[in-house]
Amino acid sequence: MALPFFYIAEYTGSQKTITLDEDTSRHVVQVLRMKAGEQLNLTDGKGSLLTCTITDDHKKHCVVDIKEVSHKPQGTRKVSVGISLLKNSNRFEWFLEKATELGVTEIIPLICERTEKEKFRHDRLKGICVSAMLQSQQVWLPVLHEPVSFTDLQFPQYSSHQKFIAHCEESNKTPLTDQPINQLTIILIGPEGDFTPAEIELATSNGFMPVALGDTRLRTETAGVVAATLLCLVG
Repeated sequence: MALPFFYIAEYTGSQKTITLDEDTSRHVVQVLRMKAGEQLNLTDGKGSLLTCTITDDHKKHCVVDIKEVSHKPQGTRKVSVGISLLKNSNRFEWFLEKATELGVTEIIPLICERTEKEKFRHDRLKGICVSAMLQSQQVWLPVLHEPVSFTDLQFPQYSSHQKFIAHCEESNKTPLTDQPINQLTIILIGPEGDFTPAEIELATSNGFMPVALGDTRLRTETAGVVAATLLCLVG
């Protein structure tokens, strides 16, 4: 049976013991009813996997001794998804969960001209990514950026990436399934009302290839998951 798996915000590599934060301590001691002497796993979301033994089962500041440390290199395929914020926050949260499970490396929330919601609770949304990482037994947490205006997106930062934009405008678009996928990719997904022609032009002028994700029109969050699946797992 797999050991219980928890997240720690920071691991320096030199600690011998770790005091868990109050929320994690409460879950370990009160919810799982774990006692001193029992083992659990921790990760910092940056590739470290720590196997630890509980030495103080305090419900607010549980202490563990680190018994074994391993480091898993990040996968060679790195996928960035720039995706519009959504009016329905539950749907954006669903996307974050699934993108994390699939192994997306970086998520860039976009504020486009037709984006209907700009509120963004970073701590809550990062917590959803953490939960999805732990549930899927991963040790790499995707980088979740603060929202950025589409026109302020730092396009030169992605000059070495294979670049795609998925939109609904009638134009020559290559099916993403027909593309050989590189190790370093980024795809842009627009809001419910799609990217504007000016936004599409800005992206294509910066080297983004228009692609189709299928024959049907997808919701933003569905398009994000389809794109993440194709870029992370296929090809």
